[in-house]
Amino acid sequence: MKALHQFIDSNVHPLFKEGSKLEKYWPVYDGFYTFLFTPGHTADGKAHIRDGVDLKRTMNTVITALIPTLLFGMWNVGYHHFNAIGIDATFFEQFLFGAIKVIPMVVVSYAVGLGIEFLFCVIKGHQIEEGYLVSGMLIPLIMPVDLPLWMMALSVAFAVIIGKEVFGGTGMNIFNPALLARAFAFFAYPTYMSGDKVWINTTGTEGMMAVDGFSGATALGEYATTGISQYSALDAFIGIIPGSVGETSVIAIMLGAGLLLFTGIASWRIMLSAVVGGVVMGLIFNAVAPFALSAEQQAFMAVPFWQQLVMGGFAFGVVYMATDPVSGSQTDTGKYVYGFLIGFLSIMIRVFNPAYPEGVMLAILFMNTMAPLVDHYVIQANIKKREQRLALKTATA
Repeated sequence: MKALHQFIDSNVHPLFKEGSKLEKYWPVYDGFYTFLFTPGHTADGKAHIRDGVDLKRTMNTVITALIPTLLFGMWNVGYHHFNAIGIDATFFEQFLFGAIKVIPMVVVSYAVGLGIEFLFCVIKGHQIEEGYLVSGMLIPLIMPVDLPLWMMALSVAFAVIIGKEVFGGTGMNIFNPALLARAFAFFAYPTYMSGDKVWINTTGTEGMMAVDGFSGATALGEYATTGISQYSALDAFIGIIPGSVGETSVIAIMLGAGLLLFTGIASWRIMLSAVVGGVVMGLIFNAVAPFALSAEQQAFMAVPFWQQLVMGGFAFGVVYMATDPVSGSQTDTGKYVYGFLIGFLSIMIRVFNPAYPEGVMLAILFMNTMAPLVDHYVIQANIKKREQRLALKTATA
């Protein structure tokens, strides 16, 4: 690595420095350079905390936390594929098939997203922003495996341009870019994002289709339409159920959550309060289930509250999406309120509206909008308390 560092400094760096022929493309070079090596400069202008962890290293930690969900997702795609076409396959064959399906999604996500990021950096003449390093991995993990790659590309472009760049780039966006990509695909191409035929690739290597009677509906989709599911809570916890590529395994998600909490990157306040919010809403539904208007809704309401937490994208959304430090609440008290409402609304939306069984997506996007308001009232409450303490102190002096 030291030899590579010296080669780049001696032979590549001069091509992009000020006054050189490729000076305009300095942001592109600098982005790759600082991704590989520690930046050779420090922040200036105002007071800063000295720390060896910069934004790129933070983003790399989050990507590392996503690896368990990515690897399990690859295997799960292959597992359900061979199960759908009625062929027994080894673990390696299942994983290989899944990798062949998922890796192109990741490549397209990064190619389109980073391409747009580099373009804006060259146009605006500033350093590359690292925020898309995480979004580029999140987007494929929250999409169905059979989503056409060109739809993936359009969704990524929408998320980066409309969801981030128009607000000023990384650190300025009010919505989670990855969820915006999913929302765009969901509303622009609903037949590719919902139903019982989009979550599992059912085409065999020789054109064979799924065996008769096979259903690729998710557990949430089955509960929303029939009130029952063929998948157990244990299946959902392990992750051997149909769903978006990286959202099915709670075990894999918990491994990533452990790393994020250990490194202090994700907020435990948001995670904890979101789980509490989901539990509260689940308990409410359990209590009022006998009064439901239909048998299907009654059955869905009666699902044990703890089982609601392991189904669908709830765990993935709480760990990787709700904890986004840019689009979430910034105050400690606000994080409790923000997380609680995400969990509460997620379960409410999935049960009340069968058209949106993945209520966590809409819940987080809604709370992204409300996060500044939550922080505003928290700050105003703190100011009022201080004013009251000061008035009391003055009166007793």
